Amino acid sequence: MTQTPTARTPAVPGQARAHFTVPAKHPMVTVLGSGDALLRVIERAFPATDIHVRGNQVSAVGEAAEVALVQRLFDEMMLVLRTGQPMTEDAVERSIAMLRANGTGDGSRGGEETPAEVLTQNILSSRGRTIRPKTLNQKRYVDAIDKNTIVFGIGPAGTGKTYLAMAKAVQALQSKQVNRIILTRPAVEAGERLGFLPGSLFDKIDPYLRPLYDALHDMIDPDSIPRLMAAGTIEVAPLAYMRGRAQPVFTKVLTPDGWRRMGDLRVGDLVVGSNGEPTPVLGVYPQGEKDIYRVTAQDGSWTLCCGEHLWTVRTASDRRRDKPWRVLETKEMIGNLRAAHARRYELPTLTAPVAFPARTVPMDPYALGLLLGDGCVTGSTTPSFSTEDEELVRALEDALPGVVARHKRGPDYVLNRVKSPGDVVTLANPVTQVMRELDLLGSRSHSKFVPDDYLFNTAEVRLAVLQGLLDSDGGPVTQRDRTCRIQYSTSSIILRDDVIALVQSLGGVAYTRRRRAEGRAQGSALGIHRFDSHVVEIRLPDDVEPFRLARKRDTYRAAGGGGRPMRFIDSIEPAGREEAVCIQVAAEDSLYVTQDYLLTHNTLNEAFVVLDEAQNTTPEQMKMFLTRLGFDSKIVVTGDVTQVDLPGGTKSGLRQVQEILEGVPDIHFSRLTSEDVVRHKLVGRIVDAYEQYDSHNGK
Repeated sequence: MTQTPTARTPAVPGQARAHFTVPAKHPMVTVLGSGDALLRVIERAFPATDIHVRGNQVSAVGEAAEVALVQRLFDEMMLVLRTGQPMTEDAVERSIAMLRANGTGDGSRGGEETPAEVLTQNILSSRGRTIRPKTLNQKRYVDAIDKNTIVFGIGPAGTGKTYLAMAKAVQALQSKQVNRIILTRPAVEAGERLGFLPGSLFDKIDPYLRPLYDALHDMIDPDSIPRLMAAGTIEVAPLAYMRGRAQPVFTKVLTPDGWRRMGDLRVGDLVVGSNGEPTPVLGVYPQGEKDIYRVTAQDGSWTLCCGEHLWTVRTASDRRRDKPWRVLETKEMIGNLRAAHARRYELPTLTAPVAFPARTVPMDPYALGLLLGDGCVTGSTTPSFSTEDEELVRALEDALPGVVARHKRGPDYVLNRVKSPGDVVTLANPVTQVMRELDLLGSRSHSKFVPDDYLFNTAEVRLAVLQGLLDSDGGPVTQRDRTCRIQYSTSSIILRDDVIALVQSLGGVAYTRRRRAEGRAQGSALGIHRFDSHVVEIRLPDDVEPFRLARKRDTYRAAGGGGRPMRFIDSIEPAGREEAVCIQVAAEDSLYVTQDYLLTHNTLNEAFVVLDEAQNTTPEQMKMFLTRLGFDSKIVVTGDVTQVDLPGGTKSGLRQVQEILEGVPDIHFSRLTSEDVVRHKLVGRIVDAYEQYDSHNGK
């Protein structure tokens, strides 16, 4: 718009006159409104200013400051119309309010955003309508969401806090900044206890979440919402579900020192992450009694968790299309575990062997593996070893200083102490002495085991033990047109489980089956089979060499190695009710190792999380919710601290969090007022009236 100073001087001292032209490309009806509705809004806002329109010429006469504001208003309207966006009565009123708040009418910015910048900032366009901020505070709120990881939107009802946050969440999902949206509310608005409301759990919580569903339907194609929710891309749930991603207190969790009960973990303790490295526990949240499910993988590994516990999974289609792993709740997968005849959900495995701290061991780990496989350490005779491979005999002698393998007959070798001049007859055999120290002396084929100092040692030690076991009692199994698997057998149930643990700790998978002794054909050994045989089928990562024995190693390599270890969820079954607890860990992917080296987590990565009605959270709930923040995630918390529905005497978590987190980097508090109400105009007046009443009565 162009301003043309008039040749006449205002008749009244102190008054100013402005004259400006509306560009011809903008019809006057878009500037003045249908039936001059917009012009009347402007005239009501500037009662002391005379505004005249002739053709596309607009003139204003009045106090200099008011005339300058009128001119600035028309300039801002032109900027908005230039974008193709129409002006409405509401937009004109808000533009006037912003200009008066800025206190500038001379064309300077005054360090504030202009009405045109506010009214033309589009967040989302859906189904023929555009969602954008309508007030200056709303624009600053939206900008804060872009710039900060956690944003609190605090203000009265009708200021668009939740609606704008949800629009930003949908925008982030569509632009692939996040992989999922989680919308949540505390279900306490009416003060009811859900257990005493009629209907199913869904019927009970649905009324509390209905406003979130309604807003979703404004922003996303309604036909796609069920599909997105079924895939876990969008989750709408009460706040209680946010903390319910738990496991029973007796569930085992792997730590650098071995397994610990979930219920014994404390903040600051270390657990093992998916990369095999220690990661600290950031939060521990008791959950009380919960419905528990047993999640079992196809290799027989299993663990217990609640229905809301989170699992990182992917389907065969995800893998073919190179899609990222998805995060699903336990209950989302129930009844959907098969794709045709194949298992649908693959679980991640360790990306590297577990990095246990080094422990001092009394015997070379490879030698221990050989002796556990084909050694005799009953204690009633001199330790011996049986093999047809001379290579293993030499390796055993090299690994056991002070011991010589004396051939007895056939495959049998006696492990004698190397005698030196002056030795007394009573000196103990080194092998016998170490086996006694490891509590293995006297063990037989069905009672052997791997001592903890070897099971929870460095990856090099664990691999050496496994190589000794496989070189003696295992071997490669080649298959036409398939990768080579590894097979190991033992009559000791404990040793079977220890071998499986060694394999899993190195990033592999192991299946087991039992060959019963009864009726089994006898081999070349004397006597009958007294104990069942436990056969373990093993798959190890490509970079893990399972054999040292040349003939086995060469066969394994010639067959192309063992392929990719994979785990799939096989079944999910109810397992009763148990006391449960959930933890949060600092690992970047939020994964930790639970029972049978299964990887699971309960923190929300790459998610946009919106907590609505946050004034009805307790301080404990607010802390729990905020510490659920995962990597590459964003949290927006909205609420009105004047509408707290908590039981008498309970402090609002939204009120307290302002005292605690104000000024913390990357956390922003946006405060909206009655001037930002975008509902019926009466809503803003009602809010102001209540504020005046509370102020007058000292509340």
